[in-house]
Amino acid sequence: MKRVLFLMVLLAACCCGVVAQKTWAQHERYAAQNDSINADEIGENRKKKNRPTAVLMGNSITDGWATKHPEFFAENNFVGRGISGQVTAQMLSRFQADVVALNPKMVIIMAGTNDIAMNNGYIAHEQILQNIQSMCELAKYNKIKPVLCSVLPAAAFKWRPNLTPAEDIKRLNQMIEAYAKANKIKYIDYYSALVDEHGGLPKKYAADGVHPNLEAYQIMEAILLENL
Repeated sequence: MKRVLFLMVLLAACCCGVVAQKTWAQHERYAAQNDSINADEIGENRKKKNRPTAVLMGNSITDGWATKHPEFFAENNFVGRGISGQVTAQMLSRFQADVVALNPKMVIIMAGTNDIAMNNGYIAHEQILQNIQSMCELAKYNKIKPVLCSVLPAAAFKWRPNLTPAEDIKRLNQMIEAYAKANKIKYIDYYSALVDEHGGLPKKYAADGVHPNLEAYQIMEAILLENL
């Protein structure tokens, strides 16, 4: 009986440990990679050789970019810090660990798709922008140049079939662009080059209408490099 009880307690502890490893903002996702970049950097004695030119902060679109075309990141000394499904509040929560601690020259932020998809519940456009603004302010305070990107077009979300996001995305992009212009922050417009007549991302660029294929990423890469 005691042996059975011991095994049950051990199993429960193991299960709790697995659950505890995944935080709301998934701070643990890039912990090992961040440690590797910062291995020789301590306080004011940071060595510049490991300093990324830019960290790309985002969701699954950024995550997929680094996965599908890692050569682009390596060639340009870029670091990808995208996590699937994340909203801007989650990105803001991990911004210190995944951006500031890496001491990049720039942070390139593409965020807002999952907020509009209500992945974490309803959020007003103004509050989405506030989260993006907070990331920019954190970057500036730490002498990192913020760069803001448009949200990619989407006419529908397969995981939220009741939503029609095209106009919401268009409005959010207008707000992000206006904020960037007012605060002298570089704005990268992927949206105009990729949007179709329905306000969506064409199937030739994304099979599911949301996540770009390599051809779309290469269009985005040209736009990004031309405007940095």
